[in-house]
Amino acid sequence: VQLQASGGGLVQPGGSLKLSCAASEVTLDDISIGWFRLAPGKEREAVSFIIRGRRNTYYGNAVRGRFTMSRDSGTNTAHLQMNNLKPDDTAVYYCGVKQGWPILSTMWDHRQYDFWGQGTLVTVYS
Repeated sequence: VQLQASGGGLVQPGGSLKLSCAASEVTLDDISIGWFRLAPGKEREAVSFIIRGRRNTYYGNAVRGRFTMSRDSGTNTAHLQMNNLKPDDTAVYYCGVKQGWPILSTMWDHRQYDFWGQGTLVTVYS
């Protein structure tokens, strides 16, 4: 399984970015996928995830209402649309996938994921 994250960059507060996670050797429709972020001095935080076989998309409290996660079956790519960005959103963003049929509680824990992309840096500066 290979995951390629992209789309990070520099943006001012209130701006937007769209991250992408292109997958190979795995079909995103057949796996659970999530976005996490890691900021300096903080632990890796769950941003959003989609569980295999479920319709709902889940979001962390810090991003709910501002971020939207989607999955494009045609390109086998997951996206994270980030709007109204804040300085606290500054972090390296990672996409990860989890095989099998996970329960909801495990998806919040980065240690439960099986494969990760390389990360893409998002910097929100004023």
